Amino acid sequence: MSKLDFIIAKIHTIQSIGRLVAYWKFKNKKIVFTNGCFDIIHLGHIIYLAKAADMGDKLIIGVNSDHSIKRLKGKNRPINDEKARQYVLASLSFVSAVVLFEEDTPLSLIQTIKPDILVKGADYKPEDISGYDFVKSYGGITKCIDLVEGYSTTIIEKKIKETY
Repeated sequence: MSKLDFIIAKIHTIQSIGRLVAYWKFKNKKIVFTNGCFDIIHLGHIIYLAKAADMGDKLIIGVNSDHSIKRLKGKNRPINDEKARQYVLASLSFVSAVVLFEEDTPLSLIQTIKPDILVKGADYKPEDISGYDFVKSYGGITKCIDLVEGYSTTIIEKKIKETY
């Protein structure tokens, strides 16, 4: 399998991720789920995702679609399209799977995956995270990871605009 094929194999639909998760659960793998736009990957993302991956055996990332990001962040976003964002995330060695979702929240995807651990950044309170109640209902846990100060897509976007 080529390196590119290996990356592509990590990119899933909601249907195919369900089958993969069922296999991982059969193998008693601890599933960690997080989600976001991941528009411009930066150091904050890498540290956050590596810490999330350390919490279990398999890290699944839900990625907002282009349409979802436009609704959430405005007409000038995303900067990178959904295919590019999926490929970049799937290229990270500690990422097990990447799944695109169209809705504004990943609740439907979380209900399909039923992760053992739901993870978001510490800019959220656990009880405010989409899927918190659902994950708690079957004994899963929700954790928040501290963000890396000074790194965000908004800061990068602002710096580019000011510089150029």
